[in-house]
Order: sequence, then structure tokens, then C-alpha cells
Amino acid sequence: MTSPLIIDCHGHYTTAPKALEDWRNRQIAGIKDPSQMPKASELKISDDDLRESIEANQLRLMKQRGSDVTLFSPRASFMAHHIGDFNVSAAWAAICNELCYRVSKLFPDNFVPVAMLPQSPGVDTKTCIPELEKCINEYGNVGINLNPDPSGGQWNSPPLSDRYWYPIYEKMVEYDIPAMIHVSTSCNPAFHTTGSHYLNADTTAFMQCLTSDLFKDFPTLRFLIPHGGGAVPYHWGRFRGLAQEMKKPLLKDHLLNNIFFDTCVYHQPGIDLLTRVIPVDNILFASEMIGAVRGIDPETGNYYDDTKRYIEASVLDAEARYKVYEGNARRVFPRLDARLKAR
Repeated sequence: MTSPLIIDCHGHYTTAPKALEDWRNRQIAGIKDPSQMPKASELKISDDDLRESIEANQLRLMKQRGSDVTLFSPRASFMAHHIGDFNVSAAWAAICNELCYRVSKLFPDNFVPVAMLPQSPGVDTKTCIPELEKCINEYGNVGINLNPDPSGGQWNSPPLSDRYWYPIYEKMVEYDIPAMIHVSTSCNPAFHTTGSHYLNADTTAFMQCLTSDLFKDFPTLRFLIPHGGGAVPYHWGRFRGLAQEMKKPLLKDHLLNNIFFDTCVYHQPGIDLLTRVIPVDNILFASEMIGAVRGIDPETGNYYDDTKRYIEASVLDAEARYKVYEGNARRVFPRLDARLKAR
């Protein structure tokens, strides 16, 4: 078997030029004082700025760590859908998505864009459709990130099984794209953004799907749950037992045709557990590098988010590694597969 293409399905533009953050701060200030609200045209980021931010960071680490392609979306903690109204979110999403698209044009062999949506608490999800369609049709995006809690830690949106979300699902099915279920910054002090809110959301999303019959309505809908699925693999017996008590089908039939997990788990025992519990067909390689956990593990001397090391040290054989590294990503992201074949 030839060496697989190493596809990292979970990358964010965490190293965007500072001008982006400065523009966002002006936008937030403009919510209270409209005279300070900037126009999108006032953001000036050149191609050279983008190249510098990528070459010195994501691309350098990709080469060092042996990954080939990154599915690249706007910085998750910057989505902050709870800030402002829909118009604020729409302007912010459009700017962030355009930057990721520009990166993909500058580095077409290494970065493939994934879109954030202009979600806003309590707003009809149909309002997200124009940005979604633009990103798919004009930017060549291969997937979207979907925030199940646009309130930022208050959890006052309907569960993912509710018809509130159906307009987005209908477009996902139409375009045959998956969604990574990814929350953003927590404004609730009870939930640390990356240490609890993210992992809580991963677990919550899975349970919302388990308790529903969502995939009967959308049999081809695909969700990628990041960060190794939160607590799901560790408590797989609990979820199997709860499904049984609810008279649901076996989880492999009820959910695993539609739900997938990434490998953003930052220690060897965690990856070993994930690969023992979750079928290999449902695991996609990812690192989310230069993300939440950037330091060096003193127990190994390696970066926590150098996740390829964990896969290489796992018990997975060559066929299974091919699936994790490349095969599953091409199956879950058909537009990525078409893009790679065209290339």
C-alpha cells in the first residue's frame, strides 16, 4: 500500500494577521457606538501578510510533522456568535471566510477552506444560507462548522434534532457536505472555553442525536464531532446503555452511519482508547494545531498537538491508518475527494 495522504480535517486560522483582530475590536465597539462601526473595506490584509502568517506557522509545522492537507476554517473562538446581532455576525463571517479562501488560493496544495456560518442566537437559521451557498459555490468550501450553542455558553438554542436547524441540514444534503459541530467562546464563567465548553458541547451534540431520530429525516447527513468526541468514547458503555433503555437501535446502526470523530486528543492513552472503542471507519485524523493546547508535553518532549505521533504509535495496522489519514476524510468530505482527484 502506498503512503497515505495525511489530511488534517481540523484546522483553524489562529495565526491570522493582527489587523483582523483590530477590525473585530472596532466592530464590537461599534455595537454600542455605531459611529465606530468599521466597513469591511477598511480591513487591509495583503497577500504577503497572509503568506507570512501561514508560512511561518501552520505550513512550517505541517512540513515538520508530516501532514499534507489541512481543512482550514476561521478561528473557532473568534466566531463568537453571541456578540451583536445577525448583521454583526454576517459581516464577521464573510470577512473570516474570505480570508480562509484567499489562503486556499495562495496555498492550493495545502489548505482547503471550510466555512463558518453567520449564526446569531434566536435568529432563523435560513439567514445562514446565503453565506453557506457563497462559500460552496464561489469559494469551493468542502464543509461547514456548525455552532450548536450560538449563545456562547448559555445553551438556550433548540437541540440539534429540532426543526430549527433543518434549513441548514437541507442545504448540507443538497451540497453533500458535512458539518463539524464546533462551539465558540464561552461567555459563561462556569465553562472554560477550551477546557470544558468545547468538550461539553461535543458530548452534548452526540447525546442530542442519540435521543432523537434526526437521521431518519436526513439519512445522508454527516456530523464530525471534534476533540475525539468529548466524553463519548470514554463513556461508550453509558451511551450504549442509555440507547438501549430508550429502545433505540444499536449505536452502530443508530448513529455511526452519520457521526464521525476526529483525533484531537492530546495524549497516547486517549488515542488508544478512541481507536479501541470507536470503529476505525468513523475516525478522521486531525490536530487543531496552534490551537487550544500548544505546549510541549514534559512526559514525552513532544508537542501535545503533534497528533500524528499518536497514530503512528497506536496498534492500527496500515489499512486502518490509511482510513484515518486519508480514506475516511475523502468519504466524509466528497467535495474534498473531488478536489483532490481533479488535482
